Amino acid sequence: MKWMIASDIHGSASSCIALLEQYQKEGAQKLILLGDLLYHGPRNDLPDEYQPKEVITRLNQVKNELLCVRGNCEAEVDQMVLEFPVMADYALLWIDGLTIFAVHGHHYNQDQLPPLKNGDILLHGHTHVPALERKERKEGGWYYYLNPGSAAIPKNGNEKSYMIYEDHVFTLKSLKGDVIDSLTIPAAVPGHLSF
Repeated sequence: MKWMIASDIHGSASSCIALLEQYQKEGAQKLILLGDLLYHGPRNDLPDEYQPKEVITRLNQVKNELLCVRGNCEAEVDQMVLEFPVMADYALLWIDGLTIFAVHGHHYNQDQLPPLKNGDILLHGHTHVPALERKERKEGGWYYYLNPGSAAIPKNGNEKSYMIYEDHVFTLKSLKGDVIDSLTIPAAVPGHLSF
């Protein structure tokens, strides 16, 4: 199965449209959105073509293909206009033998880890900075930290970006579809526990 992963659209109609065009071109079966869909938030400048109503319309058109978690800019009123669930703080995914803890990143992140076994994946947005990294834990052990960056307001000189998952490979791409980086994560060996 092929999945697209994106975060931090922040009400940008142009970024949402470009993201959904790439989703179609990629031929992905599901789109995971890691929060901050409609509003720019008090710490961000307005994104290009800030039109939350247009983002609502576009995302509702693909509601059956979305899996979303709540960002720090989502509010209860957002659920009244979005036709797909957006209020869950996290999603636990088990894909091709990989365990993925998907969050926005404002509650669980590298400084406040969720319960992870060695080789599990922490997937979040929030920072607007893309990442594909194997990380060591202070108390021992390791995990993978993945971040698709922001589809609308990238930071630290990065491009607008998203991520594709297929066959154990996570590929970071620009919103134009150009490959930026990739990381292959092997599946856990069945019956083998690593602590």
